[in-house]
Amino acid sequence: MTLHETMIEMGDQAVVAARQLATLGSRRKNLILEAMAEALDANRDRIKEANARDMAAGRAAGLSDAMLDRLLLTDKRMDSMINGVRALIGLKDPVGQKISRWIRANGLVIYKVRVPIGVIGIIFESRPNVAVDAAALCFKTSNAVILRGGKEALESNKALVDALQAGGTRKGLPPHSIQLITTIDHDAVRELVQLEGRVDLVIPRGGEKLIRAVTEQAYVPVIKHYKGVCYAYVDEAADADQALAIVENAKCSRPGVCNALEKVLVHEKIAATFLPRLAALMADKRVELRGDDAARAIVPALQPAAAADWDAEYLDLILAVGIVPSLDAAIAWINRHGSHHSDVILSADKKAQEKFLDEVDSACVYANASTRFTDGGEFGMGAEIGISTDKLHARGPMGLEELTTYKYVVQGNGQIRV
Repeated sequence: MTLHETMIEMGDQAVVAARQLATLGSRRKNLILEAMAEALDANRDRIKEANARDMAAGRAAGLSDAMLDRLLLTDKRMDSMINGVRALIGLKDPVGQKISRWIRANGLVIYKVRVPIGVIGIIFESRPNVAVDAAALCFKTSNAVILRGGKEALESNKALVDALQAGGTRKGLPPHSIQLITTIDHDAVRELVQLEGRVDLVIPRGGEKLIRAVTEQAYVPVIKHYKGVCYAYVDEAADADQALAIVENAKCSRPGVCNALEKVLVHEKIAATFLPRLAALMADKRVELRGDDAARAIVPALQPAAAADWDAEYLDLILAVGIVPSLDAAIAWINRHGSHHSDVILSADKKAQEKFLDEVDSACVYANASTRFTDGGEFGMGAEIGISTDKLHARGPMGLEELTTYKYVVQGNGQIRV
């Protein structure tokens, strides 16, 4: 069977599964989710062994420390995945929810009702936990899913999906509800995103190169999760100790994820006192600082920042620092150079906070909190499918509601249009 034929078959199987999933009630779906969580736990050793093979291959291939961190499955991360699946059990099933209802003068009763999207293709890199998050979220919303992970996580993804399928099947998971593309042939991505009539939506998660390639090749709708060039603006009214703690957390806790901080803009009135403290803290955390001319005049040890630095997503222990003359200048700079993902103002000035939150055009905007909170679990959504930087059909962390669409249900008693 050719790759094209294989992908057509997967698409056809997913369409059948999606129709079966649409008939499952919330109670049955929750029983299946619990069985999936139990299977992940029961197969923990097998999954970690598969991950160890991926990690060894990744080291041999020269993957960066940040990429290896994204790939690694520890017991803590396994627990987080399992808890994420179980968290979905406690969340309200959006499928069938009546969004609105109204009655026309002619007596027609019209309902706007949430329904599954259908078949969703998820293309992702490095992080094997995405396989579990995506599968569980799509299942809870009665969507069939076709997963395509990166070759660096192939063994981990196989083990995870096998566990999900085995656990779910015991409680009535329809066949082919969760499928994994196991070929490493790059053409598989093109075939997936061109399955018109079989795949209803594609969600790519990974680097900018992947997302642009998917968007350029796709015949089906794509929700883009572009790079996370997250900015912090340290206002003249910032609490310096608090600001330093937030920058440290946002940059250093997990530098290889999309909600990690990549840039810091400092108001010129506090730069002389704040920047040396920031430089000392980042040096202690082994973070390379790159500064503009004004920042380097205060801390000469900073590496010079090139023009490309202000638009770059490092996903590593690198941070660019610049000085701005005003809040307005910071907002303008972030709207121009940020990726509209997550940006934060660090300030005790309520009016400055409000202006920043109103005028920065990003999916998530913060006042005095780490950008690392941009996450479905942290937002109370349970697991997430990703962080959309689009404005349509979803924006920010994509949870259950974002994996549904809607239809209009019209109840009549014989009305005809005249």
